Amino acid sequence: MKTDIHPNYFETKVRCACGNETQVYSTVKDMHIDICSNCHPFYTGKQKLVDTAGRIEKFNRKYGKSKTQQSDKATALE
Repeated sequence: MKTDIHPNYFETKVRCACGNETQVYSTVKDMHIDICSNCHPFYTGKQKLVDTAGRIEKFNRKYGKSKTQQSDKATALE
């Protein structure tokens, strides 16, 4: 390794807006973050689940063929 080209490496604290503090090693002395694993909805279990079936139905209503058009084509082919 070359000497005198690497940044300084500090033991620092990462502080979250929720009050959680974590000790890490970094090139930055003090870090303040908005969200961490203690308060993020994904990790706390308070995450909203997306209704994918409703989104698919909405897409089909907007862009897809309706069931009546599909059944009309099916009867026409028979």
